[in-house]
Amino acid sequence: MLDYSYMDIYLPRGTSRELARQTLTEHAQHGSWELDRLRLYPDGSRRVRLRRKVIRAVRTM
Repeated sequence: MLDYSYMDIYLPRGTSRELARQTLTEHAQHGSWELDRLRLYPDGSRRVRLRRKVIRAVRTM
């Protein structure tokens, strides 16, 4: 069974698309996060949920 860890990011109104892209790209490259959900609100703010797999070590002996 896969377990995921989640991180929520809030990008306020007025954040440019370029800055939002850079922020999400940095999290993806350096933290192994992937996009789970993005919500764009009518006022222009964004709420982003990122996820990554949690790898559990299994004892072999």
